[in-house]
Amino acid sequence: MASVTERILQLKKEKNAVILAHNYTSSEVQDLADFVGDSLGLSIIAANTEADVIVFCGVSFMGETAKILSPNKIVLLPEPEAHCAMASMCSAEQIRAAKIANPGYAVVGYVNSTAEAKTEMDVCCTSSNAENVVNSLYEKNVLFVPDKNLGAYVASRSDKDIKLWDGFCPVHQCITVKQVQDLKAKHPEAIVMAHPECRMDVLNISDHIGSTEKILKLAKQLNADEFIILTEVGMKYRLEKECPGKKFYFPLQAVCMTMKMIEPESILNTLETGEGEIILDADIINKAYKPVKRMTDLI
Repeated sequence: MASVTERILQLKKEKNAVILAHNYTSSEVQDLADFVGDSLGLSIIAANTEADVIVFCGVSFMGETAKILSPNKIVLLPEPEAHCAMASMCSAEQIRAAKIANPGYAVVGYVNSTAEAKTEMDVCCTSSNAENVVNSLYEKNVLFVPDKNLGAYVASRSDKDIKLWDGFCPVHQCITVKQVQDLKAKHPEAIVMAHPECRMDVLNISDHIGSTEKILKLAKQLNADEFIILTEVGMKYRLEKECPGKKFYFPLQAVCMTMKMIEPESILNTLETGEGEIILDADIINKAYKPVKRMTDLI
């Protein structure tokens, strides 16, 4: 009887499928993937691949973004109930009301948002290009949704008048200065690198700030052996894999249980049954495509 891995590889070949895994998924899922990375990078890969089927091992907004960029491909989400808590903090209806209350404001939306919410945005951004996106705007006034922490970081590096939404990533929001100080006390030579979804007081005591891909790049480049990494712990596996000999320390509670819902068995199930297919109305795809495309043009 074929193992789960063998069956996945067989079905992937039969269906001309590609498996994409976010940096925060488990090591078992990352090992099964053709590509591992951040949500936008994976969506761009999805759009450029010759595969007919995209299995997106991540939370639901990631699958939706891939569908927006690849409307003619089948996009499968192994765990359809894996929803991002931050994305749920900002609905299209709420953005519409905010636009009425703030006329003349450009709406910049973090890619960590639902497809429907994206239809009300002027431009999307990632953690790596948020600063460039905001500073490229003609408008002076900006409504930044839904991540107040990323928005505050961008505001500290921009002369725009930025109004923040009251949303956040629970994993990054729970990383505290005290936790960083405790890690630093145990590993005094370690370089501190933080994801900009962390709170400003945490970012202010970090040596470097950047997306998961920037963190990986710096870990490879910097002449250091120890790092304190302030983001979700799933990143540890990729860092250790691509930076042999270096050590990485994470806050103990920095775990996204939603990402950990995805398992090899759920990948097999979605390939076997087609369950978890991302279905979006053509109108939503068409409206959301514009802000997403503006984002990819500013990478």
